Amino acid sequence: MSEHVDVLIVGAGLSGIGAACRLRTEHPERSVAVLEAREVSGGTWDLFRYPGIRSDSDMFTFGFKWRPWPGDTALADGASILDYLRTVAREYGVDELIRYRHRVVSASWDSTTDLWTVEVDHDGELLAFTTSLLWACGGYYDYDQGFAPEFPGQEDFRGTIVHPQHWPADLDYTDKSVVVIGSGATAVTLVPAMAQAGAGHVTMLQRSPTYILSLPGRDPVATRLKRLPTRVSYPIVRWKAILLAVATYQLAQRRPQLVKNAIRKLTAKQLPPGVDVDVHFKPAYNPWDQRLCFVPDGDLFKAMRSGRASVVTDHIESFTESGIRLRSGQELEADVIVTATGLTLKAMGGVELVVDGVPVKMPDTMTYKALMLSDVPNFVFTIGYTNASWTLKADLVADFVCRLLTYMDEHGVRRAVAPRDPSVGEQQLIDFSSGYILRALDELPRQGDREPWKLRQNYLKDMRSINHDRIDDGVLTFH
Repeated sequence: MSEHVDVLIVGAGLSGIGAACRLRTEHPERSVAVLEAREVSGGTWDLFRYPGIRSDSDMFTFGFKWRPWPGDTALADGASILDYLRTVAREYGVDELIRYRHRVVSASWDSTTDLWTVEVDHDGELLAFTTSLLWACGGYYDYDQGFAPEFPGQEDFRGTIVHPQHWPADLDYTDKSVVVIGSGATAVTLVPAMAQAGAGHVTMLQRSPTYILSLPGRDPVATRLKRLPTRVSYPIVRWKAILLAVATYQLAQRRPQLVKNAIRKLTAKQLPPGVDVDVHFKPAYNPWDQRLCFVPDGDLFKAMRSGRASVVTDHIESFTESGIRLRSGQELEADVIVTATGLTLKAMGGVELVVDGVPVKMPDTMTYKALMLSDVPNFVFTIGYTNASWTLKADLVADFVCRLLTYMDEHGVRRAVAPRDPSVGEQQLIDFSSGYILRALDELPRQGDREPWKLRQNYLKDMRSINHDRIDDGVLTFH
């Protein structure tokens, strides 16, 4: 026997909770279930437990637009974000819709019934759900395994090797020498947090530099507007953050050298004497060719000035019994090595999609408005921006789904699909040079060379395209 729900959401993290909340508000008559593979909700913000885990975008856009982020904290810690998500889920009754330890294995669409049949593994037992709309909100990376390259001599190291995605709760690094391999958002979070928490010394070992910018830990505009009602202050602070992010990104695209010079100047002011900004903090790429890293109140630079943290830019030759030998001949002593080497992307959470008996191959599909796949009916996915807050896009996708369902109700249609247009040129989905993106490009859907097939990393343009353009736009078809 299978259980039927009108909308089936996969994933109970930020995207899934937001999606279910919007459906409860806009379409309370529909039955909804949220399938979560893990034992708890929260997604990323429960999975990652490494020291200092926090947002890498401001909380006034990372919070939902319809549920204000409380307070004036700009870059919040993981525990605060998790509490916010679970509070929102309780307020909207979404916690009652979540089925835990329900891992989606496959989903098969049948055009004769206009239904998805979803196969689910629940503690080793196979269950089946049918649904009219399947909504993938499981994020973009593999929850089970991060990216962990094998380093020469790794088996010789006598200390502890840890990947941030699987942080041991009992790891004691007090007074120990720690080397963090990496220079992305995770590394720049870990280094000051571990230094402040009592590590003897923390070294950030990077193969190449990343752009790192200091932001105030508390948003000055939010602080000034504290006395105003939230319904007044939140939109102001949120739109300030949105417009600043869009303007900064556009400036970086059009005047990259200007932005590079500005970041270099700001960074040089915060470094301790003797640290060469051009060796350790001058990337070979332009700003926003990869995601910028933000540090609250310059905590990384403070840790370096205190002498408890340092940055080394070099290549790893091999691990040794007591640390890491570098290509330059330098040896880094370490008791603990943290491989902050990134994520492993997994399109649609690894769920096998089948349409009328034919398996869907992701690289053969094209994304419609970066929220549906060509020729895959009644299927929506939520993927956030690479140059802005994830939630900005998640909110837009939720708005679109609510509008789509209303349109289908009003016109008495059961199926919505975006047929692949052979005249649309094909491009890679994400124009981003980060390693975790490049490693997975061949496994991802494609984008087109024109709208609505083109992926716009621009919230303002997406607001028009996703929120205000007609649902019946001449591309999406209905049956």
